[in-house]
Amino acid sequence: MIHNPNNSFRVAVVGPVYPFKGGIAHHTSLLVKALAKTHDVMTISFSQQYPRFLYPGDTQKDYENDSFKIEGTKYLLNSINPFSWLSTGLAISRFAPELVIFPWWNPFFGPAFSIIALLVKLFGRAKVLFIIHNVLPHERLPFDRLITAFTLNRGDFHIVQSSENEDMLLALLKKPDYRKTLHPTYRAFKQGEISREDARNRLHLPAEARVMLFFGFVREYKGLLRLIEALPAIRERLPDAKLLIVGDFYDDIQKYLRRIDALDVASMVVIYEGYLPDREIGIYFSASDLVVLPYESATQSGIVQLAYGFNKPVVVTSVGGLPEVVDNGRTGFVVPPKDSGALAEAVVRFFEENKAVEFTAAIEREQDRFSWRRMVETIEDLLV
Repeated sequence: MIHNPNNSFRVAVVGPVYPFKGGIAHHTSLLVKALAKTHDVMTISFSQQYPRFLYPGDTQKDYENDSFKIEGTKYLLNSINPFSWLSTGLAISRFAPELVIFPWWNPFFGPAFSIIALLVKLFGRAKVLFIIHNVLPHERLPFDRLITAFTLNRGDFHIVQSSENEDMLLALLKKPDYRKTLHPTYRAFKQGEISREDARNRLHLPAEARVMLFFGFVREYKGLLRLIEALPAIRERLPDAKLLIVGDFYDDIQKYLRRIDALDVASMVVIYEGYLPDREIGIYFSASDLVVLPYESATQSGIVQLAYGFNKPVVVTSVGGLPEVVDNGRTGFVVPPKDSGALAEAVVRFFEENKAVEFTAAIEREQDRFSWRRMVETIEDLLV
């Protein structure tokens, strides 16, 4: 590959960015911003990401906070319109990049990404990189393995962000040219300081309560029921403990409410249902002492990096890539999955042993390890 004398190159990034919601959009937006510091970047996003009948939330977009906005983004790609795939490929070819980057998280986008990758190679000299969030989706689909293998084989390079995804990629492709790097942190959400006291006043939470946070889309594999089932044991030793549940419910919320009532822990639980605008995220993290991810399966999670962006310690389960980003006993605790007793013990230990200051300091020292600069350097290394 030919590089400019100043080691800068032209790169096109194809994926969801502002105003689309969710972790993939945030990751892609921050990647573009990091790359644009040293390289010439073209950003192409969706005119329509999902058909309405496939998206269970109230809307796919969030216009309330433009801090992730990428100036000059071209909204060309419709995931179900092949003519838009052609126009996207041609637009990228006219830009003449050396590298085209796609995020990969769902085989639904396989046909569109495959055609675009083919076009940019046919009409230009670009190499193709897939940054992998999930090799295969959490909720499996018909032919997802076949579609994923076909699409990822269009890539010259791949970046994985967890050992589990690394193993899955190696099982799917023959001798891929890939690098492994850790998922960068989401410090960009920390827009101005919100004190713990102010945040709790806004949320009407007791000033001295021990507050846990479960954050993000609620799906069965994320294990929220296990955390709810841990609450009686937590209350026995921490009578003032509270659990904030903040996010869109992709599962039936009633099954969670029924379990809360059956365990008589409603006084401990505060639920904020629905997608949270980016500008409000800081209130909930600032009000919390500890972020809990009781996942029953995972490849990786942006929620840990979001917590670290606010210097918040975590309790996670030993699934997927979660143990790779949590230094057990230093930045949080790692417990077995599907074990409410272990969750309860870790939460109680965090508060009884007053680990907040120690863990927060360790998280701060780890920030460079999770920097976006490291992600950009990994991409640059692939082009050498």
